[in-house]
Amino acid sequence: MADIVNYGIIGCGMMGQEHLRNIALLPDARVATIYEPNEIMANAAKAIAPNARLAPSLDDLLADTSLDCLLVASPNHVHVDQFEAIGAARPLPLLIEKPLFTDPADVARLRALEASYSAPVWVAMEYRYMPVVSKFIEEVTTATGGVRMLSMREHRFPFLDKVGSWNRFNRQTGGTLVEKCCHFFDLMRLIVQSEPVRVMASGGQEVNHRDELVGDEVPDIWDTAYVIIDFESGARAMLDLCMYAEGSRYQEEIAAMGPKGKVEAFVPGPGRFWPTHLGLPPVAQVIVSPRNPKGPQAVDIPVDPTILDAGDHNGSTFYQHAKFNAVVRGEGEVEVTLADGLRAVEIGLAAQESARTGQSVTLAPVAQAAE
Repeated sequence: MADIVNYGIIGCGMMGQEHLRNIALLPDARVATIYEPNEIMANAAKAIAPNARLAPSLDDLLADTSLDCLLVASPNHVHVDQFEAIGAARPLPLLIEKPLFTDPADVARLRALEASYSAPVWVAMEYRYMPVVSKFIEEVTTATGGVRMLSMREHRFPFLDKVGSWNRFNRQTGGTLVEKCCHFFDLMRLIVQSEPVRVMASGGQEVNHRDELVGDEVPDIWDTAYVIIDFESGARAMLDLCMYAEGSRYQEEIAAMGPKGKVEAFVPGPGRFWPTHLGLPPVAQVIVSPRNPKGPQAVDIPVDPTILDAGDHNGSTFYQHAKFNAVVRGEGEVEVTLADGLRAVEIGLAAQESARTGQSVTLAPVAQAAE
């Protein structure tokens, strides 16, 4: 392979542009070709990656023989169609944004791709790669003596405006507990090291977007939820989501508890949203609280300012790309597999169903779910 890894980018809206800024920070990567059908977003992408070629179609991009890998950062509901098109035309190493899919009917299509796609596939679960979350995961077993309870809180800003307001509707996003929260369900499985067996949830649209019109439709995307998950190991996890709490000091808070103690992670939101009159934004922090001897131990986990400024996810997009770049070069292994991406969405869909019906949802064991 050449010294520089050439990326083809499919979809360059808000998240795609964050990927562009982070790829630009890697010394051994460049964006060669972009397919973005929206003219405004295409021009914005070109401003970030001026040497990239704008492809007029997905087929045109896939015909570019200079490409070494692909990134899909298009709206959720077109991921599976584009994945299939890539698999049929040119299965290059692929980084595909979450959620992997939105419709339960697409599981069979993804299982077929899992069996047939001949290159590495990495599902973009950025939250794993926030430095503070990586530190939390590093500490969690020793600090807790084995996780028995896990809680995650995201108190944040409402969904931002995206092209055509596609993120305002459950049918295009999979629902908030898929679109937004598959990150958390992926983290829960990773931290607990067990599979979920039962999901219970309550959620709805309480505050945001109720007075908006997109065409002649009022958005139906949720902004409020509690989710409880039971795991095979006997551990329990809970998610607390509020999307009208952007005044919070920290956007995400994670706490794991076990017989030996507790460990917490505190993650600030995007620095660009922090009020300037309050001074510098808060720094991410991990706190380990042993039961014996008592005494919380707090450690700040700063992120390089250049990396922090390149996106809204506490530096995670950069670190994810560094690892994916190593996979493309044959120097690393995929850490977030298609199976991981599938399971995270299955949990989110179960949570949406539980909240809709008021009933708990039992998940099939992984071996059965794969059949």
